[in-house]
Amino acid sequence: MAGVLVLALVPFGAVADAWQERADWSEIFRANEASGTLLVVDKRDGTTTTLVHDGERARQRFVPASTFKIPHTLFVLDADVVEDEFQVFPWDGVERDFPQWNADHDLRSGMRLSVVWLYQLFARELGEEREKSYLEAIDYGNADIGDDVENFWLEEDMLEITAEEQIEFLERLYRNELPFDEADQRLVKDLMITAAGSDWILRGKTGWSGKLGWWVGWVERPSGPVFFALNMETPNRMADLPKRQGIVNEALRTIEALPPEA
Repeated sequence: MAGVLVLALVPFGAVADAWQERADWSEIFRANEASGTLLVVDKRDGTTTTLVHDGERARQRFVPASTFKIPHTLFVLDADVVEDEFQVFPWDGVERDFPQWNADHDLRSGMRLSVVWLYQLFARELGEEREKSYLEAIDYGNADIGDDVENFWLEEDMLEITAEEQIEFLERLYRNELPFDEADQRLVKDLMITAAGSDWILRGKTGWSGKLGWWVGWVERPSGPVFFALNMETPNRMADLPKRQGIVNEALRTIEALPPEA
């Protein structure tokens, strides 16, 4: 029993030696001409298996970009900056490079289309003090917002997080263990749904800083969840963005976390 208790207290990162490097995932990255990391924590059937491509990079912090919309949505719901998923925020009339952003939005469309101006509005409403307090409360990355409340999750040298820390955060959200109302956590998880089948649900969020791309989330199966966090360089900018989901999907199929047709 004592041995079990000691193991339970060991932090996630301390058991990194048990991570399994996947040579076949290296081939997936190579075939996509991509440089990055993919960390997968498979919790099906009551066990935990941690698989990785480039474990060293999985412990390196990077700007979260729009993956930060996951916790950011929890912040604004908790602070009553947003009433619910139906509240509509009018477009400010500023034409932006992504045409789908040039419209009114609510939480659901803001998450699905990754509308930056909407979350910059939320950041101004929250303010530096509350942003910092929430980040520290959930132990998110380095919890550093710098001196730019509208861009701290988008620019380098401010907020940063590792792939490993992304999964630690997502696991807590999956279990409704973050310091927010359970209803708000369930809503955010609903907003994260990107695909589903008869016996699986894929929840995730992309991110892109202009240089770095993210795809984080999990697949829910009757036997348990499979968490994933990918980050990769995007030297070809938008041309590289489809590789994020493509690489993860291919890797998840190798462990039958996603069906072949997903």
